[in-house]
Amino acid sequence: MDLLLPLNLPPYPFKLTDDNGQLSVFDELRKRKIILTPEEWVRQHFVQYLIKQKLYPKSLIKLEGGLKLHGMAKRSDIVVYNSSGQKILLVECKAPSVAISQATFDQAARYNMVHKVKLLVVTNGLQHYYCSIDFEQESYRFLEELPSYKEL
Repeated sequence: MDLLLPLNLPPYPFKLTDDNGQLSVFDELRKRKIILTPEEWVRQHFVQYLIKQKLYPKSLIKLEGGLKLHGMAKRSDIVVYNSSGQKILLVECKAPSVAISQATFDQAARYNMVHKVKLLVVTNGLQHYYCSIDFEQESYRFLEELPSYKEL
C-alpha cells in the first residue's frame, strides 16, 4: 500500500488498524485513532523522530493546532513549545508524493508570521529542510541537522 512506504526517518512500531478498508493509526499524543493519509504517515513518523531521536518532551508537542491567517482558519502540523510555554519549533508536513517547493516554504513562512518561531522544518518524509529564522535581521539560514531539545 502506498500509505506505508518507507520514509527517510527511522521506522517506529505504530498501532495500525483496518476498519473496513480504512486504515487508521493510533496517535499517542492525541490519544485516539486518526485516519491514515500519506501526510499523517509523515506527521506520525516525524513526531516519533522528535521524541525518540531528538528527545523533545511529548507533553510539549501539539499536533494540528489552529491559527488564524488573514482571517482564515488554518492548521499547523506540529508545534513544539519549551518548558516556559514559548513556541520553539514549527513543522510543516507534506505527503511523500508532494515535492518540497518554494510554495511549500511560502506556506510554512505564512504560518510562521503568526507563530513567530525561530526554528522551522519542512518535510515530506523523504526530504527534510531545517531553517533557523532571525526575525530582527529578517533572514534565515538552512541547518544541516535539526537541533535536539537540549541544544535549543
